[in-house]
Amino acid sequence: MVFLKNRFKRLGDTFNTIIEKPMLTSTIVLVVVATLVIGLSLNYYINDFDNFWAQILAEAHGMIFDIAIIGILIFWLNQNGQIRQRIRFYKDEIDDFRLWESEEAAFRTVGNIKRLNRHKIYEINLVNCFLARTNLSYANLSGSNLNSANISQSSLIEANLENTRLNQTNFENSNLNQANLKGAYASGANFKDAFLIKAQFENAFLIKSNFNNAYLMEANMQNSYLMGADFENASLYKADLRGAKGLTVEQLAKAKTLYLARFDDEIFDQIKTSLPELVGA
Repeated sequence: MVFLKNRFKRLGDTFNTIIEKPMLTSTIVLVVVATLVIGLSLNYYINDFDNFWAQILAEAHGMIFDIAIIGILIFWLNQNGQIRQRIRFYKDEIDDFRLWESEEAAFRTVGNIKRLNRHKIYEINLVNCFLARTNLSYANLSGSNLNSANISQSSLIEANLENTRLNQTNFENSNLNQANLKGAYASGANFKDAFLIKAQFENAFLIKSNFNNAYLMEANMQNSYLMGADFENASLYKADLRGAKGLTVEQLAKAKTLYLARFDDEIFDQIKTSLPELVGA
């Protein structure tokens, strides 16, 4: 009795070992099925080989058709399903870390942003996300929603933020050199101490934005909305503010320099009269 029990136990262990190895399992099944099929077909091989071979070739063509049409289609659908699942997972993980102000949350969220970008997903919900001290250089967030996000002390060199919602977003002490913010909605955004050299703000909404001590050299702010924007101690060297709406001489009077900056004729005449030291500094 004990002998039989041990015997069955060894057989069970052997069976478990085999099924844990997919390649070995497949090979055994192939050998068993091939032996069975060839054994049952042996009579046709010997007595009616020509007709039997023709049927095998017909089945082979059907198999090729199945692989070419059905197999590839199923593979394509499966791949697309997996991609959609991964995209959903990345978005869910961003939601999980929302409002969590920690270094881990910031870096995990940035990782998910970059993975979504690889899948050509650019419109991402990042409202209230903590992304301080991270690297988002060259990231594409066009059309995304980053309202009230904290992206202070971060790198966004050449990042694409076109038509992005940035209302009340914190970019304090961040590097946005050559970033694309065309058409961005950045009312109340904080760009204090930020590097915005050659940044593109064309047609952006920058109402009451804070550019205190910001570096806006050669920035393009054409046709942007600047009502109430704070330019105290900001460097606007060679910046282009032609067509800017709501811009006043009082706002520019607090700037560090306006040397070689470009303005509409009307406001430029006022600047030359009221602030000659900034224009020629």
